[in-house]
Amino acid sequence: MMNNAPVRSEFLPFSRPTISDREIDEVVDSLRSGWITTGPKVARFEEALSDWAGGAEAITVNSATAGLHLALECLDLRPGDEIITTPITWPSTVNNIVHAGAVPVFADVEKDTLQIDAEQVSRKITSRTRAIIPVHFAGAPADLDPLEALCKNHDIHLIEDAAHAAGASYKGRLVGSGSEAAVFSFHPIKNITTGEGGVILTRNVEWAKRMRRLRFHGISRDAWKRYAQGGIPQYEVEEPGYKYNMLDIQAAIGIHQLARLDRFNRIRRELAENYNRLLEGLPEIIPLSPPAWPHEHAWHLYIVRLDIDSLQVNRDTFIAALQAENIGVGLHFPAVHTQKFYRDKYGFDLGMLPAAEWNSDRLFSLPLYPLLTHSDQADVVAALEKLLVRFRQK
Repeated sequence: MMNNAPVRSEFLPFSRPTISDREIDEVVDSLRSGWITTGPKVARFEEALSDWAGGAEAITVNSATAGLHLALECLDLRPGDEIITTPITWPSTVNNIVHAGAVPVFADVEKDTLQIDAEQVSRKITSRTRAIIPVHFAGAPADLDPLEALCKNHDIHLIEDAAHAAGASYKGRLVGSGSEAAVFSFHPIKNITTGEGGVILTRNVEWAKRMRRLRFHGISRDAWKRYAQGGIPQYEVEEPGYKYNMLDIQAAIGIHQLARLDRFNRIRRELAENYNRLLEGLPEIIPLSPPAWPHEHAWHLYIVRLDIDSLQVNRDTFIAALQAENIGVGLHFPAVHTQKFYRDKYGFDLGMLPAAEWNSDRLFSLPLYPLLTHSDQADVVAALEKLLVRFRQK
């Protein structure tokens, strides 16, 4: 008789942040200090981030989405300007292009890495192109050298969406450490967290000044400079800005998270290697291939693709069944150009980006985080095996 009990008796979450007493104590210290908005701990966190990135300017914000918006603001975009990016990303990458007043242009991805294809990018550049936004997908870096060459040759900008890539490296250099602008996320699902939050790293000093101003209403002094001892309450609005500043109670978490990033990433790498071993006997589960260029993977996500042609069900039915086995699952990401708003507004058609669309129908993410155990991973793979037996073509 078939055993209908789920593989796990308790639900295995897709992701969990790794929070220690050090983070908790630092947050409590902020709460007791009476300074919980942007203040001394944000300054301390930014200094640590700058040191980590080899001296790059570090501008913390309340989300990577906000950070990308500020980076695009520095381009002073005009109606009709175009930004080239990947369709395999969280919608905020593309939403920000629209909010900044530009037109999103999609270049296809490499089918087995899901990194933006530089050759496809080169075909999409026009006289209206102002920037390229690659996404360092799942924690692996995009191939930056050919993208940087395209930007230099066409006098356009490279803004890196590095939300997945804290600690990743490309050809020996830390992602974001030498960039015109690179934006990282500290959402709870990411390699390090501040609850919510993000940072922009830049080597452009003028951009850094402007982004610091824009993140807090466009005024020339933030609260820390105005209300701390010796501060002057007066301020000056230099241009209309936003409310994107990070709080000290967020930075209190990030200070200690950043100190453990290398350790977190080592654990993620070992867990990813273990998944590689465990999945070798499951041909219907196809992991991403590592990029061909020299790199260090941050392993933010462990992405697989489902061979739906050999099964009786589609991806969505399969992952619903996986969740019924008490296994948490992620979906990173359905191709943005297939989403209703972008289809309706820009007339994007199916078939225009075949590699992205093939993956969009098949990909999903397995649990991957430092608190995950090998026993947990064994349960994930046992559930996959159980469902493959159920759903294989007869």
